[in-house]
Amino acid sequence: WLAVAVADRPVGAGHARVLLAGPVDEDVARDAAAPLHAEGDEVAWAGGALVARHVERLGAVELAVRPLRDPDPGLVRAALVEGLREEGTGLLKWSRGARELRERLAFLHHHLGAPWPDVSESALHARVDEWLEPELSRARRRADLAGIDAGQALGRLLPWVTGAAGRLDELAPERLEVPSGSRIRIDYSDPGQPVLAVKLQEMFGLARTPRIADGAVPVVVHLLSPAGRPAAVTADLASFWSTGYRAVRADLRGRYPKHPWPEDPASAEPTRYTKARQAQRSSGT
Repeated sequence: WLAVAVADRPVGAGHARVLLAGPVDEDVARDAAAPLHAEGDEVAWAGGALVARHVERLGAVELAVRPLRDPDPGLVRAALVEGLREEGTGLLKWSRGARELRERLAFLHHHLGAPWPDVSESALHARVDEWLEPELSRARRRADLAGIDAGQALGRLLPWVTGAAGRLDELAPERLEVPSGSRIRIDYSDPGQPVLAVKLQEMFGLARTPRIADGAVPVVVHLLSPAGRPAAVTADLASFWSTGYRAVRADLRGRYPKHPWPEDPASAEPTRYTKARQAQRSSGT
């Protein structure tokens, strides 16, 4: 403890200098700064964890600190909310299904707006009372946040009151059935541009590009080679079959001779198999 008589800070300096001071003991400091004395419970998010302490202070100086075994639930909740604000909703448990639900909701909000909810980080933080309760109020530490099922919690934001929630799978389906009969998962990671990645041969015969969200949004089709690599990208299948397919066929049929490369894809049978396997299935063997 010091009683400072003279101090200054030179122009441009980051810190002040003590030029004249004398030492004092804690009792004198307590008397001199009695209005600055405070004592109470502090619960905060610090260093990536919840920290709960009982602190006695004199101004900014901590005189005594002890851990809190049973902090006030309101203070704990406020600190956890601050943790979510600082580090994001990644603190919660995000299964693949939960992540995909969030992406589908973001897609619907982007293209259709209300009543589909905004599920951006800032929007979710602003509505924690609506979608993270009662789990948030039960949590006591970071590990408790990691145990909250984000997908189940997000379900509380679905527009149940308007009845629109029941159309989620219709407007933003998880998968689309393609002409071959396969059900292919749609990638909604870019809310403005849903993607269907499917092997080219499975799309034979389909002239019109699939559309979702009540037909408002075309799916961008990534047509894959038999090895699963993108051979073409299109949002207009009819145009691709008439103009782009010829170049793709010329490039790939020599590398993948076991797979069908018909001259007229519009009338060809869609398939997920090689020519030999397709022939066996056609003959029933």
